[in-house]
Amino acid sequence: MKTQTPKIVGITGGIGSGKTSILRKFESIGIPVYIADERAKQLMCSDGIRQRINSIFGNDAYTSQGVLNRKYLADRVFANNSLLKQLNAVVHPAVRVDFKNWVKEQNSEYVIYESALIFEHHQEANFDFIILVTAPLEQRIERVMKRNKISRDEVLNRINKQLPDEEKAIKSSIVINNEDNMLNNIDIYEINDKIINNT
Repeated sequence: MKTQTPKIVGITGGIGSGKTSILRKFESIGIPVYIADERAKQLMCSDGIRQRINSIFGNDAYTSQGVLNRKYLADRVFANNSLLKQLNAVVHPAVRVDFKNWVKEQNSEYVIYESALIFEHHQEANFDFIILVTAPLEQRIERVMKRNKISRDEVLNRINKQLPDEEKAIKSSIVINNEDNMLNNIDIYEINDKIINNT
């Protein structure tokens, strides 16, 4: 039986910074991890949200099998800020409710909420502790081009919609530099102690 509400720890960072690698380290020591983007994609395939997205983007937003057409949506929203705001207005409230329900099911001193856009969406007040993962721009571009099979211009377009690391670092509890995949040298137990002890 749960005896306390866990602390909420946010992990954020620009696209291609290496957030997934640090998440795996937390999972390896048994910390529950909620990946907002992945969960949002699952929620977007639920009937109510799918109907609302179709009303904004048309039937091309999903395949005939009801699978989310991620490339179509990405191309539309990254080229049109108004459409991005409309999509966020549908998805973000659903994710917030889902996350609150998920936290109630966890039995841990803290949980991890991963989102690239914590600061962009002014969510920092919702967290007890925020970890920012950073990496040099060129390394980020190379990682995303390779991972997502998209052009340099497409990567830069996405990066330019996010706040600079310098602004996010000021508001973060810990900044982790992932230059040349330095996350391999991170002591996750040291970070774990800082979170638990509020240091």
